Amino acid sequence: MLPAHPAAGPGPAGAALDWTHWLAATSPALAMRANAWLYPAVEIVHIAGFAVLVGAVAMFDLRVLGLGRALPVRLLAHYLLPWSVGSMLLVLPSGLLLFAAEAPDLAANRVFLLKLVLIAVAGLNALAFHAGPYRSAERWDSRAPPRARLHAVLSLLLWLTVIACGRLLAYV
Repeated sequence: MLPAHPAAGPGPAGAALDWTHWLAATSPALAMRANAWLYPAVEIVHIAGFAVLVGAVAMFDLRVLGLGRALPVRLLAHYLLPWSVGSMLLVLPSGLLLFAAEAPDLAANRVFLLKLVLIAVAGLNALAFHAGPYRSAERWDSRAPPRARLHAVLSLLLWLTVIACGRLLAYV
């Protein structure tokens, strides 16, 4: 059993920390910490999935920004978006396992919390892009409209910052 977090106690913050201790005491979390090879293997799966996700998103965003204009945006989306969605089948379960193994520490880590917020904002940005400017993508000439390009720039910046936060977790 993990020691109680000093901030744990009555109130919403204490309840959240109690939940993280419960999660860290589950069988999958215990296995992640007990087996010398399991945590690194799950981390590799997480990084591989994230590389596919961010790689597909980045290639699409770069096309929206004007690179590779010979390839229609919708055609590129037809090939890349299934890869980004499919990569979530690797990223989500592996990320949950990694979190469970270190739940109390990660829940109290500002960099981890920032990473989660940035992922949510990146998701909202993607939804806004697809609900907005992307609906008229077949009418774009060789250049996407300014709003579409803004979404692409935001997407690239958000995902690069998510990567930086993920990497910084090893140091903070």
